[in-house]
Amino acid sequence: MTEGVGIVLYLAPTHGIGASVRIDSFQAQTDMKDFEVLLLRGTNPSGVAMTRDILAAAALFAARQGEAVPTWGLYSPFGGRVELQGGISANTVRLPGRTQGSRSILLVPGIWVSDAGELRRRLQAEDCRRAIRQITSHVARGGHVAASCSSVFLLQAAGVLDGRQVTTTWWLAPELSRTAPDTRVEANRILCVDGPVITAGAAFAQSDVMLYLLRKRFGTKLVEGVSRVLLLHERGEQAQFVVPSMLASGDALVTRLTQRVEKSLPDIPSVTSLAAELCISDRTLSRHVWHATGMGTTALIQSIRLHRARSLLQHSRMTVDQVAASVGYRDATALRRLVRKAAGTTPGGLRSTSIVTPAKARGGVKPHKARR
Repeated sequence: MTEGVGIVLYLAPTHGIGASVRIDSFQAQTDMKDFEVLLLRGTNPSGVAMTRDILAAAALFAARQGEAVPTWGLYSPFGGRVELQGGISANTVRLPGRTQGSRSILLVPGIWVSDAGELRRRLQAEDCRRAIRQITSHVARGGHVAASCSSVFLLQAAGVLDGRQVTTTWWLAPELSRTAPDTRVEANRILCVDGPVITAGAAFAQSDVMLYLLRKRFGTKLVEGVSRVLLLHERGEQAQFVVPSMLASGDALVTRLTQRVEKSLPDIPSVTSLAAELCISDRTLSRHVWHATGMGTTALIQSIRLHRARSLLQHSRMTVDQVAASVGYRDATALRRLVRKAAGTTPGGLRSTSIVTPAKARGGVKPHKARR
């Protein structure tokens, strides 16, 4: 059996109040891992620990079932000790060079930043610059990459997001829309899968990434076992979205707009009427909405409609026609088009608990062949 990575957490005595926490990783002797976890200075420790715990549980469950065991390692651009956010550190090995047709999935947990300006400065640091080059090389050689939260910007800098559907944490989505104009940023999505590129929202969406990848590579049985062991619930289509009001990013005007539209359903005023109520022009309203959410005014209204429709489909016995009428559509055809475009499924699919459907048919994660 191929072993994965063990992590030892311990509190080291310090001078004064408090303690520092160190994470030691012990690498298995095999060269190729199923998952390469790339750590950078300031990486959110929750994303690292979550990834490690899910993979450790998967390895334990798979071994007991006599199935192929997932392997992984903690890596960094330079190797050695990496200082994570909050006084936690991790021992890593240097990320190896990329090879053609690599089966390893490169995982990049989010980096702790307070605002877009700090993120831009962080991307200029040498460890990030090297990580960006490694991501570019990895995808160019056929590898898959998954990033959550702020680390999606590493993928953008690596040039692997162009023309793809992606997401990031909701409060950085407007910045990603500005810096990646050729990318379709779905700020209301928790998880987006577009070919070899997997992106997730806020830091704790790392669990969604791991369950998705384990299901694709190792199968449903393993994921169900991991979910039982760790008391995780794999989100279905209807839960793969951010509440529209959160997309306002603190913008008071957009918050008022969102509340106004939610209360007016199913009879939503025109964009011109909404702008007039807010005592601004259509163009000014559009600028506010774009700055706060990274989407247009009409797209924001559609996301509010979709959120209400999902809620009704999940929690009521209303027919699809009744739900369509409740969100302002004359018939179900328009609702079906909205759901298909935004979620890649049908209204009936929103009622189910199936895993997120990949955005485009660019090829998914290659199935795993058991090691014997």
